[in-house]
Amino acid sequence: MDVRRKLAVLADAAKYDASCASSGSRRETPKGGMGNTEGMGICHSYTPDGRCVSLLKILFTNYCVYDCRYCVNRISSDVERAQFSVREVVDLTIEFYRRNYIEGLFLSSGIVKSPDATMAELVEVARSLRIDHGFGGYIHLKVPPGVSRELIARAGPLVDRLSVNVELPTTADLSSLAPEKTLGAIESSMAIMKEQIDESKERTKGMRDRKETFIPAGQSTQMIVGATPATDSQILATATRLYTGHGLRRVYYSAFSPIPHADARLPGKSPPLVREHRLYEADWLVRFYGFQASELVDGTHPNLDLDIDPKLAWALAHREFFPIDVNLADREALLRVPGLGVRNVDRILAMRRHRTLALEDLRKLRVAVRRSLPFLAFAGGSEGARVRTLDSMELRRRVEPAKQLALFESQVAAVGGQL
Repeated sequence: MDVRRKLAVLADAAKYDASCASSGSRRETPKGGMGNTEGMGICHSYTPDGRCVSLLKILFTNYCVYDCRYCVNRISSDVERAQFSVREVVDLTIEFYRRNYIEGLFLSSGIVKSPDATMAELVEVARSLRIDHGFGGYIHLKVPPGVSRELIARAGPLVDRLSVNVELPTTADLSSLAPEKTLGAIESSMAIMKEQIDESKERTKGMRDRKETFIPAGQSTQMIVGATPATDSQILATATRLYTGHGLRRVYYSAFSPIPHADARLPGKSPPLVREHRLYEADWLVRFYGFQASELVDGTHPNLDLDIDPKLAWALAHREFFPIDVNLADREALLRVPGLGVRNVDRILAMRRHRTLALEDLRKLRVAVRRSLPFLAFAGGSEGARVRTLDSMELRRRVEPAKQLALFESQVAAVGGQL
């Protein structure tokens, strides 16, 4: 099989892995080398700051000795198989970079022979790119669960990110659909990476020009959503444990996609894509807004509302927490107001040191006033009217659908006086 055909097969086989963003890394290009991890950008990924990067996203091979039921490349699947050599992956990466197609490499693989044998091939790709060719672009390697500490230690200084996919949120899910994998083996690999990241930070502590030398972009993972009956509560509980226990930079959520000749235990269709989106929103609230996962989903409501974002859903369910005085509330309280993001909350805190804020100030900050106003109080506003607004059974309809914008704005004076 020629390289062009291998590329077609193995690029298509890699499309199910969502965890390929290249944020969080800075690496100097060696003198006489090529590539870098910065700048604008075959797979497009977006960093948290909105920067677009292009990655060559492929599998080293789609042969696999595992029989994960949700995976199109499982051993019992009859898909076309292909395998690159180390030299072929290196040459493709260099050639695509020189043509300005890509800025980095995302390399995963099926398991051939054993996790260690597979990982050794991936590490050799990274070594050849960095050492033999002076490649300074982004490299993300996917780590098979259960690889040795030695191989992780060899990979870390060569790459920008390592990740091992947890895939499913519960032990029962893995036992049912991926019997060769265990949460213990997956989290053991994560623990090794965290330990070596911490050791690297300790070695560079106090240095004037301190730079992370061991996977500077950290580690990430992916969970498949909708392949099992696992609830959003279970998914977010697992994500929270991985964030706190292993210091992950990101958990990616990937809606299950039906595969050919699927196992009867798998659903026949994908979950609504909005569910994946809501999980990302909830994940963001937990990481940056001070929410606990148990505040967003619990035993009574184990799944996120698909019609409205989780912050608005929480606000509507906890109307007694509001209204929040925009001039007096602390940062933690303001972060819970629908329509107020982290950046605007920080701007509000900075502005109110100098003067009392009014509604017009929020408009200038481009706050989503239609959504936030019912939950805010201002100096000189009508508190009684605000409370009546919060108690209204129609509040959800008024703050969410765009078609209600005109109705809402016409009632601003009634609920807030001269705001």
